[in-house]
Amino acid sequence: MGRSFIFIAFLIVFWYISNIGVLLLNKYLLSNYGFSYPIFLTMCHMTACASFSYVSIVLMKIVPLQTIKSWHQFTKIAALGVVFCGSVVGGNVSLKYLAVSFNQAVGATTPFFTALFAYLMTFKREAWVTYAALVPVVAGVIIASGGEPSFHLFGFIMCISATAARAFKSVLQGILLTSEGEKLNSMNLLLYMSPVAVLVLLPITLIMEPDVLHISLSLVKTDKLMLFLLFVNSAMAYSANLCNFLVTKHTSALTLQVLGNAKGAVAVVISILLFQNPISFIGMAGYSLTVLGVALYGETKRRYS
Repeated sequence: MGRSFIFIAFLIVFWYISNIGVLLLNKYLLSNYGFSYPIFLTMCHMTACASFSYVSIVLMKIVPLQTIKSWHQFTKIAALGVVFCGSVVGGNVSLKYLAVSFNQAVGATTPFFTALFAYLMTFKREAWVTYAALVPVVAGVIIASGGEPSFHLFGFIMCISATAARAFKSVLQGILLTSEGEKLNSMNLLLYMSPVAVLVLLPITLIMEPDVLHISLSLVKTDKLMLFLLFVNSAMAYSANLCNFLVTKHTSALTLQVLGNAKGAVAVVISILLFQNPISFIGMAGYSLTVLGVALYGETKRRYS
């Protein structure tokens, strides 16, 4: 019992470090360090996810390997990979323009978009009290937007798009991979989605960020830390996914949701201390309302679903 508790506690701490670390390092690289290439950064993340997934699943067997059984199943996974890729790119682009605190406030609206897409795509209806719990989720972001000192419209649009894409992927995954033979756990799904994302991002990077390799090599020559930061950032992107899977496996989805809400608040506090971004009472009140709404939504889903 004692060893199990220590192991779970270690997982949760490492999950927090990975999730918050990759978020803050993304912000630092894109806004403070001068590495303004969010698409290339996302491609680095996806390359790391593909590489580390292969090592951990195929070679080290940390997670049992699930094989793709048909071309039809692969096309479904590829479609999910494209949506997944879009959500990560949108999130990284938004960090270039928005403070981490506001980025987290907008990201917390994922349950709203999940409920919306579930209704539009599968006609799945929740209890009215569950939908009522989403009102403070949306209202909080509206309030936070009005009180955000460093509000940037394009950054906000990208952040909302990334949040909607994450929710869309979640619902789409439930629709596409429905049969028992096609269902994959999150780590195996990442193993197959990541290479697809890299193939999608490579031509987009070459077109939209054509000078990224030249600039990256110049930065590496002038600052040896650059290569280390990119590697650590990409490794954290993978470890965040691995820890997310393991924490869910060894605890429960409800525990993960509670920990996720707390993680967002911790990330906001640390980012404000690190980056010294201006905040307002209205902005923080809006974010707090959104987090409260997410907690209420989770509780009502648990009770009435």
